[in-house]
Amino acid sequence: MTRGNQRELARAKNMKKTVKKAAAEQESNKGLSLEQRKARDAERMREKQQKKQQEQGDKSKQAAR
Repeated sequence: MTRGNQRELARAKNMKKTVKKAAAEQESNKGLSLEQRKARDAERMREKQQKKQQEQGDKSKQAAR
């Protein structure tokens, strides 16, 4: 059995997705070196971890009551 045009349509659709995703990633990293991106990402991760720890601390305090 042949797939006809379905394979070509799927490839075209996938190409559109990858192009949009690549463009979005480039905009956020525009003008930054590798070290700068790593530092920015590390700072964001630290902030997320602190926020998560605070939320867990609040939950444990509420559970203790």
